[in-house]
Amino acid sequence: MSSTVPTELKYAKSHEWVRVSGDRAVIGITDHAQHELTDIVFVELPARGRVVRAGEACAVVESVKTASDTYSPVSGEIIGVNQAVSDNPALVNTAPYGDGWFYEVKLSNPAELAALMDASTYAAQIGG
Repeated sequence: MSSTVPTELKYAKSHEWVRVSGDRAVIGITDHAQHELTDIVFVELPARGRVVRAGEACAVVESVKTASDTYSPVSGEIIGVNQAVSDNPALVNTAPYGDGWFYEVKLSNPAELAALMDASTYAAQIGG
C-alpha cells in the first residue's frame, strides 16, 4: 500500500513532516508512520515555550501496539500545540497532514530545512 506524500512538505528520515510558513513550521507525523503504528490512542505533545533541537525527541505517540518517540525535524521554540490531537488522538490516523498535526515551532535555524527530504525522496525511502 503506498502512502500519500504531499509535495509541499519537507520530511525527516524519522517520518515527521514539516509545513513551513515564513519563520514558522508546523510538524506532524506522516501517513506512512501513522499506518505503521496503527490505531493511535494517546499523543503526548511538547510544552509550549520549550526549545527543541533538530533530531531531539519531543513528543510521544502511543498506539494499540507500541509507544514511539517523535523527533523535531527542526530547531526552535514550540509556539503552539494541537490540543485537538490530545483530546482525540485518532485525528493522527484520519488526517495526518491536516487536523492531526502535533505542534508549531518558531524556527531558530531555517538553514536546517535544507537537510530535510522533499516528497519524492521521502516516497522513495518508504517504497512509495
